Parts: sequence; structure tokens; C-alpha cells
Amino acid sequence: MLLALNKPYGVLCQFRDKDGRPTLADHITIPDVYAAGRLDHDSEGLLLLTNDGALAHRLTDPKHKQPKTYLVQVEGTPDQAALDALRQGVTLKDGPTLPAQVQALSGEPENLWPRDPPVRFRKTVPTAWLSITLREGRNRQIRRMTAAVGLPTLRLIRTSVGGYALDGLQPGQSRVLRGPGA
Repeated sequence: MLLALNKPYGVLCQFRDKDGRPTLADHITIPDVYAAGRLDHDSEGLLLLTNDGALAHRLTDPKHKQPKTYLVQVEGTPDQAALDALRQGVTLKDGPTLPAQVQALSGEPENLWPRDPPVRFRKTVPTAWLSITLREGRNRQIRRMTAAVGLPTLRLIRTSVGGYALDGLQPGQSRVLRGPGA
């Protein structure tokens, strides 16, 4: 079985939390599935859940280099040097990143849902949207990469993993991509 969930902001990628914070159990009622990968509680978007260990391994193991695409709202206006640095790979504390596919978007992406709570708005600080595709998945990697080039991440939404995409799911909604035994 394979499920796609549009993980809302503030939801933990686990089914239980001793502190009572929102978890996957608030959105997924199908038993015996687990997250194939992770999204931080302050990130949103596509999270795949499965009961197939081999599939989870193919989706998450770095050696398979599955592409993961994100919409990223950054503080500031990216210049060509910042975009080129992201495309070539930046050096983080845990070493250089692989090159990324990066595209500056002309405005806020279409069909984007409002975030709850909203991203802090400051009239004097411009923001921009990027589409970034990675083939690795280090802890908080995009946030660290954009910060390294002077563009702190304000909002991060994963839109696809491998060949799977959000395809119109709203926050908290899920869809079965492959049924039991498929």
C-alpha cells in the first residue's frame, strides 16, 4: 500500500507524541503504514506512507537519488550568483551538497493554500519563490542551503518525490496511490 498525504504545517511525521502535538494519526486512519521519509514539523506538502519496506527503501535511500521537488519561499530577492551557487551545490557544515535544479518563479505559485499560521509579513523585506529539486535528503537541507546563500527560507512545501506528486491534495488530505497487495 502507498498513500500520499499533504502534511500540514505543524504536524509531526510520527503517529504519537508524548507532548500532545499534532501527528500523522490526526490525518491517517489506515493501520500499519509508516512515513517513507520525513518532513520537519515546520515544512508542508507531500509525505508518502507505506507498509512496503522495500518501496520505502527505494524512495528514501540516498543511493537511489530519487528527485524531491519543493516550492520554497525565501526572504530577499535571489540574484544570479545565489541561484548559481544553489545549482552548483553549496558547502554546509556536513560537507558539500549535490547540485540542485533551481528555478526562480515569477510570483507566488498558483493554487497555493494559505498557511496556518501565516508566514510573518514584513512590508520592507521582499520575498521570492523558488522551485528546488534535490537528489539527496539531509536534515533541513534546503533551509541550510538557502541560508548559506543569504536567502533564509520562510515556507517550504514538498510537491513531489520520485514519480509521485501532490496533484491537488489540500493540507490534511490523503489519497491511496497503490492499494493493498498492489
